[in-house]
Amino acid sequence: MRTIEDYITLAKAAVAALTLPTSPEGLYEPIAYGLSNGGKLLRPALLLASCEAVGGDAEKALSQAAAIEMYHNFTLFHDDVMDRADLRRGKPTVCAKWDDNTAILSGDTLLTLAVEKVVENVEPQKAVELLRIFNRAAIEVYEGQQYDMMFENRDNVGIDDYVNMIRLKTSVLLGAACKIGAVMGNADSSRSQALYDFAMNLGVAFQLQDDMLDVYGDPKVFGKAIGGDILNNKKTFLLINAINLAEGDTKAELNSWLNASHPFPGEKIAAITAIYDRLGVDRLCREAIADYDSRARQSLQGSGLSDEAIAFFEAFAESLMGRKR
Repeated sequence: MRTIEDYITLAKAAVAALTLPTSPEGLYEPIAYGLSNGGKLLRPALLLASCEAVGGDAEKALSQAAAIEMYHNFTLFHDDVMDRADLRRGKPTVCAKWDDNTAILSGDTLLTLAVEKVVENVEPQKAVELLRIFNRAAIEVYEGQQYDMMFENRDNVGIDDYVNMIRLKTSVLLGAACKIGAVMGNADSSRSQALYDFAMNLGVAFQLQDDMLDVYGDPKVFGKAIGGDILNNKKTFLLINAINLAEGDTKAELNSWLNASHPFPGEKIAAITAIYDRLGVDRLCREAIADYDSRARQSLQGSGLSDEAIAFFEAFAESLMGRKR
């Protein structure tokens, strides 16, 4: 096994090596712009690591690594249109630099190119398996996005509903990356499933931690102002638990802040954070993070992977979950 930095370097080179048509310029220039706009490349890096973890050669899975990153960027093109986002990774989004129609059409093209890339130079039987994994993950990502949109206008969102949504929206692409890498390394079903389960549980833990950091993170380290979820009444693990647990005066106070028309941002953030502290939802969130992190690590045990491979993925999980931003 190489280091995660080595796999990121390989993934970056695979994306940089993509050859796009030049005409029509208005279609392909935004794609090139989006793909060159940074990103951590953790999904393609995990794909390459999974390939080698089961005994394969990462160099033979570079097309698939590029495909996963292409698909991820396609989702960002469309997400930014839906969210009316102006910035992505510190630079103008495609929809801001060009327009919504360009972002949609270039995004659609990027998706199609990703589908082509995921089966590039692969024998037919394996191509069918790769497409099955890729397409299933894509559909689940769309389902997760739809649930997220629906939850904005629903008052009765449960914790199980929320965890399922973040599993679909965040985790399945991590899982698919690991599983595609395993298939490229000719893994048996038990090892590819173990890697998939590892990534799925780690993805849930990661998103729950993101919920925590948005409220309790250090802005200087987190890299952005905290409290955005509170200001937007976003239904996170913390808010859903608070709504479920609040009673009496606490419930009235919470509802008052949630229904306030133009609250002073600092006051709302401080007040709702205090309610979270009072109800102990921060503790519940930390317990859930620890639970899913533990599930991720347990997925590796008895997987048939080498001690070296298990150590690699455990170190990756430690690095990811030890982040502060």
